[in-house]
Amino acid sequence: MGIRSLAAELLPSALQGLGRITHAPALDATPAANVTTFAALSEKLGYLSKADQRQVREAFKFADQAHLGQTRHSGEPYITHPLAVAGLVADWRLDVQAVMAALMHDAMEDCNVDKPQIVERLGAPTADLVDGLTKLDKLQFNTREENQAESFRKMLLAMARDVRVILVKLADRLHNMRTMGAMPPDKRHRIARETLEIYAPIAHRLGLNQTFLELQELSFEHLYPWRHAVLGKALGRARGTRRNIVERVQREVERAFATQKIRIRISGREKTIYSIYRKMREKHAGFAEVSDLFGFRIVVPSLPECYLALGVLHQLYKPVPGRFKDYIAIPKANGYQSLHTTLVSPLGTSVEFQLRTEAMHAVAEKGIAAHWLYKSGDKGREGKEGKGSRTADPQQMGALWLQSLVDIQDETRDAAEFLEHVKIDLYADAVYVFTPKSKILALPRGATPVDFAYAIHSDVGDHTVAAKINGESVALRTELHSGDVVEVITAPGARPNPAWLGSVRTGRARSKIRHYLKNMEQDESHAMGEKMLTQALRAEGLKMPSIDPADTDAASLWQQLTRWSGNRHRGDLMIDIGLGRKIAVIVAKRLAQLMRERGSRPDAVTLTLGRYAIDDAVPTQSVVFVDGTEGASVQLAPCCRPIPGDAIVGYLGRGEGLVVHTAECRTGRRLHERDSERWMKVEWAEELTRSFETGVMALVRNTKGALAQVASAIAAAEADIRHLDMGTETGLETAELRLLLSVRDRLHLADVLRALRRNPAVLRVWRIKP
Repeated sequence: MGIRSLAAELLPSALQGLGRITHAPALDATPAANVTTFAALSEKLGYLSKADQRQVREAFKFADQAHLGQTRHSGEPYITHPLAVAGLVADWRLDVQAVMAALMHDAMEDCNVDKPQIVERLGAPTADLVDGLTKLDKLQFNTREENQAESFRKMLLAMARDVRVILVKLADRLHNMRTMGAMPPDKRHRIARETLEIYAPIAHRLGLNQTFLELQELSFEHLYPWRHAVLGKALGRARGTRRNIVERVQREVERAFATQKIRIRISGREKTIYSIYRKMREKHAGFAEVSDLFGFRIVVPSLPECYLALGVLHQLYKPVPGRFKDYIAIPKANGYQSLHTTLVSPLGTSVEFQLRTEAMHAVAEKGIAAHWLYKSGDKGREGKEGKGSRTADPQQMGALWLQSLVDIQDETRDAAEFLEHVKIDLYADAVYVFTPKSKILALPRGATPVDFAYAIHSDVGDHTVAAKINGESVALRTELHSGDVVEVITAPGARPNPAWLGSVRTGRARSKIRHYLKNMEQDESHAMGEKMLTQALRAEGLKMPSIDPADTDAASLWQQLTRWSGNRHRGDLMIDIGLGRKIAVIVAKRLAQLMRERGSRPDAVTLTLGRYAIDDAVPTQSVVFVDGTEGASVQLAPCCRPIPGDAIVGYLGRGEGLVVHTAECRTGRRLHERDSERWMKVEWAEELTRSFETGVMALVRNTKGALAQVASAIAAAEADIRHLDMGTETGLETAELRLLLSVRDRLHLADVLRALRRNPAVLRVWRIKP
C-alpha cells in the first residue's frame, strides 16, 4: 500500500461520508510511484502556503545546481533522488524546512556545499536539519564500523533534538531501498542488512508502520532474493485459493455490522513475505502451516464503538482463547492503539481482526509523522470521537524514547557502545507492568526488576537491593511478564552490581550501570593513586604540591608533569597510578626533579617519615589496609583467596589496580620474581566490614544424605556456601566436593574445618591453596 494522505479521513465531512461499509485498497496494492520531477513534487505541496512553495522551489534550484552532472548507479540524474525523498516527506505533510532539507540532504556530503551556504540561502533551521543528516566522512576513523557507529550517533542525537531529522532520513533510506537494483551485490547486501538492523526498527519505534513494513520487505528481498521469490509465488497461489474464504468472511462481517447499525470501514490485510518468513523460522513450520496469512482491519468512528464492534465479531465467530489484546487501554511504546482478536472462520481457519478509530489508524500508519499530517483535523477528530477518547500521542511517545537517547549518550562516550544500547531498545517487544501505585510502564520482553528500577529513576536503580513481583520476593534477575505488579526495595548504601549487566535488557539500565561502575572505579583508583604518590614523594623528602587552581606555580608544575606522563590532566595521572598503569616511584622522582628545579629542597622530617614509617623492603610505597570495602582498585586474588589472618602482599598490576595475594601464593611468588618493583605492603585492618571467600575441598562418602550433612555442618559453624562443584564422575564410593565458603577469618575457617572433620560423612577436608 502506497504512502497516502489520510487527513481527510479525520475531518468531520469525511466521517459523515464514511457510510455503513467502506472498502480500503486491495490486498496487493503497490507503493506509489516515486517523484522524479519538480512538477510532480509541486502537486504534493498544496498544503503549504505560496511563500513556502517558493522557498521549496529555491531549495530545488540550489540542489539541482549542486548535483549538476552527477548520476546514480542506474544512470538517472542524481537530482531525481532528492526529489523523490522530498515527495515522501511531502506525503507525510512535514513543514517547509523538512521538505527543503530533503532536497538538500546529500549536498553537504557529496557536493562540497558547506553549512554557512545553506544558512545564507535557506535559513539556519534547514541547515541544522541537513547537518544532522550528513555522515562524518570528513573525519578519519580506524574502521568502517567505527565510522558507521559515529555517524549513527550523530544522526540519532540530532534526531533527539529534532525528530524531522530521522523522518527525512527514513524517507531517504526508503527511496534508496526501492531503487537499489543497479548497485553491486556486496553493497546491496550491506545496505539491506543495515536497514533491517537499524532503520526499520527505528521506523517501528516511532510508529511509522507502513514505512517499517516496506523497509523490512525490501531488505529481505535484497538479502535473500531466492527465498523472497519462492515465498512470493507461494503467497500468490494462496491468495488465489483463499480468495473465496476472504470474500465470504468479509460479506458475513459486513452483514453483521449492518444489522447492528454500526458504521465501519473494513479492509483486507495480508501478511508481508518477510513476516511469513520470520514466522516459519520461529515456529520451524512450512508455508502451508502458517494459517493467518490474511486478516481484516475495521475502522469505526469512535472509541466506544471499538468495543461494540468487538462484541459483534465475537457473536459472529468464536474467538481463539488467549489471542485477544487490548492495545487501546494499554498502548504500545510507540503510541499504537487497537483491539486485536483472532477468530475461527466458518472453514476452521484462524483470522485476525484489528479494530480502531480513525485517529488510532492515523497513528498506526504514520506514527510520529501524524503530528504534522493530521494536526489540521484535530478539532473535527476530537468532536467526533468524543471526550472519552484516549488516543495515544505518538509525539509524546516518541519524545520519551528520543530523550532516553540523550540520557544514554550522557553516560556513553564510546560510539559502538552507544549503538549497542540503542539496538537493544529498538529490537524489544514490550511487556506492560505496573508500579504499586498502578502506573503502567512498558519494558522490553525479558526485562528484569533492575530494568524496572532504572525506568523509574536512575537513583532507584543504583540503590536497588531486592524486588517483589505480585507481592512475592523474587531474585533481581527474574523476568517480568505483562500484568505484573513490581515493587523495588532500595537501601541508601547499596550500589549497582556488575553481574546485573548479564541480565538487564534496556539500554538505559545498561548504560547507567556501566556509567556508575566506571565512575566508581575511577574514584577509588584516584584516591589510591593520590595516597601512593604522596608516600612515594615523601620518600624523596617532599610534600605534594598544592592542587588549588589559584596557585599558578603549582598548576604549572602539574601541567609539566602531565605533559611528561602523557595524561590529559592531574586526575587521569592519579587514576593511572592507582590502576598500576604508572609506577608511583618513577612519577615521584620526576615530580621531585621538577620541584627541585623550582627551588624546593628535601625536608628532614618528611624524609624521616618516608624512610621509617614503612617497611625497608618497599621504601617508597605506603601500607594499604584491607577491610572489605575494596572496590575496583583493590582486589583479592582468586588464585589464593586470602582471608583475614593470612600474611598478605600486594601486587600493583598493569591496569588491574592492587591485587592482594597470600604471602605463600605460588602465583604471587612468580610475579614477584618477574616484577619485584610493583609489590607493596598490605595489611588487614583491625575492623573488617564483611566476610571473605575461600576455597575448601572435602572428600566424602558417596552415600545418601552426605551432601545434606556437609551443608548442615557448615551452617552450624555459621559459614555460608557460595558455590559447590561435585565434578562429573558418578558411581564411585567417594566424591570430592569443591566448596567456596564465606568466612570471617582464619579462626572461623578453622572452626568450620573442625566441624566438617567431626562429621561421619566426611573422610578428609582441607583448604585449597595454589
